[in-house]
Amino acid sequence: MTLRRIVSPCCWLIAAAAALACSPAAAQGAASNPAAAKPAAAASAPAKPGAKNEKQAADAPDTLILSDTLNYDDVKKQSTFTGKVVMTRGLMTLRADKLVMHEDPEGFQYGTATVAPGSLVFVRQENPEKFEVVEAKGLRAEYNGKTDEFEMIGDAVVTKFVCGKPFDTISGDRVKYNQSTNTYQAFGKSGATGNNGRVRSVASPGAKAEAAAAECRQKSAKG
Repeated sequence: MTLRRIVSPCCWLIAAAAALACSPAAAQGAASNPAAAKPAAAASAPAKPGAKNEKQAADAPDTLILSDTLNYDDVKKQSTFTGKVVMTRGLMTLRADKLVMHEDPEGFQYGTATVAPGSLVFVRQENPEKFEVVEAKGLRAEYNGKTDEFEMIGDAVVTKFVCGKPFDTISGDRVKYNQSTNTYQAFGKSGATGNNGRVRSVASPGAKAEAAAAECRQKSAKG
C-alpha cells in the first residue's frame, strides 16, 4: 500500500517586485546610484531539506501484500495484515503470520513481521545478475525501507545461495542484512557462554561461488 504526500505550494512575490522596479521612484534611485542599477548576482536556490530522501523513496519499488485480513489505523497511519501474509517488494519476498506496516513523512516504509509459536518468518531476496539468492529465517523480522535492510531476530539464520547451491551461512540471536550493500551484521545472545547462543558463520571460498555463478551464466547463455 502506498501513501501519497501533499506538497505545499511555493510563495509568490515576483509580480510585486517587478512593479516596484518599474516605478518612477525606483528608476530615479537607480540613476542617482549606478551601483544600484547593476543586476544582482543570481543566488542559487537552497536545496529542499529531505529532497534526496524523497526522491529515493519515490524511486523505491512498489510493495504488494497479500493476507486474510487488513486493519488500517488512520491516526497512526499504520496497516496490520494477518493470516498467511506474503509481502513482495521488488525482488524481495516475506512470509509471516502477521505484518505491521507504516510509512514515514518522507515516504519510506517500515514493517515488523511475526509468526505463531513453532513457526519462523521467512525472507527471500534475489539477485539475478549474480545468480544469488539470500534466504533468511527468524522468530521476528523487522524491515527498514530507508536503509534498505531487514533484521531477523530470534533463532536467526541467513544463507546465501549461488546458482542454487548454499555457500555462506550466518546464524545468531540477531542477523541484519543490507540489500543495497550486500553486507551482514550478526549478534549473539547477551551473556552467552561457550558455543550456545554465539554467532556462527560458515563461509565458502569466493572462487567456488564465482565458479558456480559462471556455470549458471553459461547455462543461461545456451538457453
